[in-house]
Amino acid sequence: MADEKEKRPRGRRSTPDREREREPESTFDERVVDIGRTAKVVKGGRHFGFRAVVVVGDNKGTVGVGVGKAREVPDAVRKGTEKARKAMKAVALSGNTIPHPVTAKFGASQVMLKPATPGTGVIAGGGVRAVLECAGVNDVLTKSLGSSNKLNVVRATLLALSAMKNVEAEAKKRGKTADELLPPWRKSNGSAN
Repeated sequence: MADEKEKRPRGRRSTPDREREREPESTFDERVVDIGRTAKVVKGGRHFGFRAVVVVGDNKGTVGVGVGKAREVPDAVRKGTEKARKAMKAVALSGNTIPHPVTAKFGASQVMLKPATPGTGVIAGGGVRAVLECAGVNDVLTKSLGSSNKLNVVRATLLALSAMKNVEAEAKKRGKTADELLPPWRKSNGSAN
């Protein structure tokens, strides 16, 4: 009788089916922008913790940023990814670029975004590039001013994208056509998306 108790498995067994149910196939573009290490000094030595800044997007105009903190890097990245997915927002795009120039500031970081002609690519660095590519922007010119704190630069970029206005809605409000508001290289391609 005692031998039977010892042979029985304890807790839930992980089967391949359960693993598949728990983690659905991700269709999102996930990028870890920054991993920062902190140390808490205690009597026995140092306790290290990690902060991960994660950007998640669907490459079709939706993007989110999340920050996860944990004692281990994979846990911090997982928490950051979950928070980023919950905080995803839709941004107004005009084809593969942004509809108009915009500047945004978060903390001491300032980010300027300008639309670019097709084929230009994403002219950006670090966190700005991660946010724009996850959002689905393929042609854009950027400049980062002020503080280079990666979290603040990422949040400033997200703030700039959320300040974008839809071309059709803005044209209707002004009493003009969408083609009149678009840059010259977009007019021949038709109306904005």
